Amino acid sequence: MTGPGWHAGVAALRERAQASGHEVVDFSVGAPVDPTPEVVRRALAEHADAPGYPLTIGRPGLREAYAAWLGRVHGVRDLDPTATLPTVGSKELIGTLPLLALDADRPGPVAIPALAYPTYAVGARLAGRDVVVVDGPDDLRALDAAGGPPALLWVNSPSNPTGRTLAPAVLAELVALARERGTLLVSDECYLDLGWDTAAATVLDDAISGGSHEGVLAVHSLSKRSNLAGYRCGFVAGDPAVVARLTAARRDLGLILPGPQQAAAVAALDDEVHVAEQRARYGARRDALRAALVGGGFRVDHGEAGLYLWATRDEPSHETAGWLADRGVVCVDGVSYGPTGDRHVRLAFTATDEAVATAAARIAP
Repeated sequence: MTGPGWHAGVAALRERAQASGHEVVDFSVGAPVDPTPEVVRRALAEHADAPGYPLTIGRPGLREAYAAWLGRVHGVRDLDPTATLPTVGSKELIGTLPLLALDADRPGPVAIPALAYPTYAVGARLAGRDVVVVDGPDDLRALDAAGGPPALLWVNSPSNPTGRTLAPAVLAELVALARERGTLLVSDECYLDLGWDTAAATVLDDAISGGSHEGVLAVHSLSKRSNLAGYRCGFVAGDPAVVARLTAARRDLGLILPGPQQAAAVAALDDEVHVAEQRARYGARRDALRAALVGGGFRVDHGEAGLYLWATRDEPSHETAGWLADRGVVCVDGVSYGPTGDRHVRLAFTATDEAVATAAARIAP
């Protein structure tokens, strides 16, 4: 999350929850609470002696691990490892991407979804770009007659905050339209491994990208799939020319993933056992919280993937958020993600089993 408005809103809800007399259960931040996998901690410890500067492009084998994982798990064929780049988590990349990836003489705004992770807009403002909303192919076409196409288009599937996934056909159409307009399409795929009612697809899949990654980037994070939020391990992959441009800029700025974390990332990418175990934990928490919300008179929209439930009682979102806070449950008011979220709240099911059970009993007594 980003922005003073979001922080102030959540802080006020926490204060209200604390005043409720209940022990506070906080579903406002999608931060992992389960242990970092042993295989990852072992790799970090084995490479803790790191007196020299790490490489911007990563240690030998890191980029190969990215490419192998995308191929093995998500069907991305023949990805050149040099078309990948480690990042210090994904948030810093998202915030700096418009500034570092776009030519200054390339006009156009940054396009974001109607309901969007706030850092997309922060990054646009950092680069001095206007922000427009594009929620699908028709919105992108409409910009042709309303000031021209965007310089950069953000796609987020599975979505934060809603958990909505975009069908492969829709993603393929967006890729084709963006290329026709010279728009860089960047897909935030941080929740790609967490599909519940559907499997999410990466834009790097041949069926979506048309066998070429020109004009396309995918952003990934190990924070959610591997409980590595504290390690800040992310990466970007796609258009070789754009990745090369980012590499040069990030080298000059010192935006480099620390060496021990690079080794930890390789270990995390090479092991799917811990991912399956964590998916099972999240799946059980999701089911319990979703059932409580429905039993308590809520409707949960989307939520087919990701780590959040997008819930409504068909009333102004601040009233729903207050109702939950009065029961000691903290959420995020949906307007934090855009004005069309004004009747929903977002709840992250990354809390412990005990916390989810406690909140569920209060929501649907």
